[in-house]
Amino acid sequence: MIAFVFPGQGSQQPGMGAPWVDHPSFELVEEASSVLNRDLAHLLTDADSDALQITRNTQISTFLLSMVALDAIERLGVAPQVCAGHSLGEYAALVAAGGLAFDAGLRLVQERGEAMAIAAEAQPGAMIALLGADLDVARAICESIPGDLWVANHNSSTQIVLSGTHDTVAQVEARAKEFGVKRVTRLKVGGAFHSPYMEAARERLSKAITATKFYDLEVPVIANVDAREHVLAHEWPGLLADQLTHAVRWEETIQYLRELKPRLVLEVGPGGVLTNLMKRTAPELSVLSIATPADLEKLLASVAAQGPMDDWATAHQGERLYGTERLVVAPTNGVFQPEPSTCDVGGMIAVGDLLGTIGEAELRSPFAGTLQGMIALPGERVTAGQPIAWLTVS
Repeated sequence: MIAFVFPGQGSQQPGMGAPWVDHPSFELVEEASSVLNRDLAHLLTDADSDALQITRNTQISTFLLSMVALDAIERLGVAPQVCAGHSLGEYAALVAAGGLAFDAGLRLVQERGEAMAIAAEAQPGAMIALLGADLDVARAICESIPGDLWVANHNSSTQIVLSGTHDTVAQVEARAKEFGVKRVTRLKVGGAFHSPYMEAARERLSKAITATKFYDLEVPVIANVDAREHVLAHEWPGLLADQLTHAVRWEETIQYLRELKPRLVLEVGPGGVLTNLMKRTAPELSVLSIATPADLEKLLASVAAQGPMDDWATAHQGERLYGTERLVVAPTNGVFQPEPSTCDVGGMIAVGDLLGTIGEAELRSPFAGTLQGMIALPGERVTAGQPIAWLTVS
């Protein structure tokens, strides 16, 4: 199986959308700008770090870039068999899994950012990352420092994020070494997220969630609040609302994925934060970050190297973004030999055209379109499910 994971707030970077401007998937940005009546292209290409750290901007820009990357992956015919998203990323995971329409996801994420910003202004707070501390140490720190302080993100066995008041977070900075914490980093966020300080945001967001249409998921999404798979539409309104005031159980999510033994895990969106966490926690998994169009070439190479993978290009039957590109894959194992008359790059391919042979089996295109490239080489030994040719379809 292939798993898709989606990053959350903190993964944004100035200019993160610039590499995508000339990619066909960037058309999603224009659509999103129309839906929300905002200049979202500016956020993705021109906004500086200060502008992107504003919660109202951070969340929508990170979500949208994840959608652009998701669309680009779907154009290659690659779809997940399980998804997860870190905090904000859970909304992107739901779109990828067919549980939430793209425009509905945009509206919810914008409302979420607005609700959290207002809640943070009413009840100011801060967040701090403990590096080299496990969950027991983090809990001990919360118990020893008087005042409001909670575990907000359990990211890995050695990285915990706490939320609290500015005073309690300052005390954590001053006393962390007493607990053996190697390093602390105050996060550049606008409030004490994933804590009781977000209760007002939860109440506001719940109204928007109630008015949103959810669908039964085509593939499971592992929820932040319990690190378990959920597929039913009626479960997600409560899970998304609870997420605002509960800790993100990401380390448990990684362990859950680990038990599923996916052949490939893709982080879909900016930053690469989840990729690094996954590599440290589950080094045996093959993990790849898709943050720029150049990463798509790495994806094709990685898929080809995986060997037989019958479900790697499972069709997505729910809410689609855009899909104009397709991969023709090997139906069987054997040595590939192209058909010279049809394998000219830039040539037109009709449904049923012979692209070559694999052993004694004919390889015929199930799609009509323009041949963009041959992925398999003449004489290469290929396996069932391996990409052979790349088409742009009308």
